[in-house]
Amino acid sequence: MKVVVQRSLEASVTVDERTIGHIDKGYVLLVAFNKEDTKEDVKKVAKKILGLRIFSDIEGKMNLNIFDAKGGVLSISQFTLYALLNGNRPSFTTAMNFKEAKNLYELFNDELKSSGITVEKGIFGADMKVNLINDGPVTIIIDSKEC
Repeated sequence: MKVVVQRSLEASVTVDERTIGHIDKGYVLLVAFNKEDTKEDVKKVAKKILGLRIFSDIEGKMNLNIFDAKGGVLSISQFTLYALLNGNRPSFTTAMNFKEAKNLYELFNDELKSSGITVEKGIFGADMKVNLINDGPVTIIIDSKEC
């Protein structure tokens, strides 16, 4: 499982020109699953994200987590994080199949929601347009095999 975490001041996602998710300050999460990912990976990564301290405290140091910052999450499925480039055209042979990945994506969002934070999301597998004001910019990549 890979998640790109982007600290944002504001973000939204639209599908067919309709806004389906919006947050103010928080995280934009780009989420992908590979064939080997499990429910345990999902829970481990969700816990890691909730504990990340990448918001600035009053001294300007990255010391606050999403709860301290009173932030929300905009979660976007993005299987292209598992693109393999052996040439110029990407291959997605390591990405998890649609049905299983969708189930893990929903579990991931439920894990985040169960902590009490606001979670907005895109539509799994849809063509989405994501708008964000990246704060910092601060971007962290989390891989379930490395955390």
